[in-house]
Amino acid sequence: MGIWTENESEKLIIENEEAAAAFGSRLASDLKRGSVVALVGDLGTGKTTLTKAIAAGLGIEENVTSPTFTIVHEYHSGRLPLYHFDVYRLSSSEDMEELGYEEYFFGDGVCVIEWADIIMDIIPRGSMLINIEYGSEPNQRIYNISHV
Repeated sequence: MGIWTENESEKLIIENEEAAAAFGSRLASDLKRGSVVALVGDLGTGKTTLTKAIAAGLGIEENVTSPTFTIVHEYHSGRLPLYHFDVYRLSSSEDMEELGYEEYFFGDGVCVIEWADIIMDIIPRGSMLINIEYGSEPNQRIYNISHV
C-alpha cells in the first residue's frame, strides 16, 4: 500500500520504538505541503514518539516536544515546516478558530495532530488517520491507518 492511498486501510504491528522511528521516517518521505496526519490513541501509546520520528524524517533539527499547553509548536529546519498540534486540552474544534488552524492545515507545511479525535470534524478530507493502540507486548503498538 502507498502511504497516501486514500481508499485503503492498513494495520501495522510496531514492535518497539525503533520500528516506530522507521515507520515515521518512511511516512515523512511521502509527506508534502498541506499533508495532515491525525493521531488518535490513549495516553502513553506513542503519539509524540511517532511525531518525533516524522520530524526526524523531515530533517527537523530542533528538539520536538509535546505542545500540550501551547497547542501548537512550529519547526522550520526540515525540508518542510512541521506544525505539531496537541489538542488534548481543547473542548471542541471551535477552540481551533482562535489559532487560525486553516493557515496551518492548508499552508506550506505538514501538520501532525495529537488527540485528533477531539477536532475530527475539521480535519481535512483525505488526511491520514493513525489510531494507535497498545499491543500484546509491553512495547508493542498497533497502528490502524486509514484516511478521513
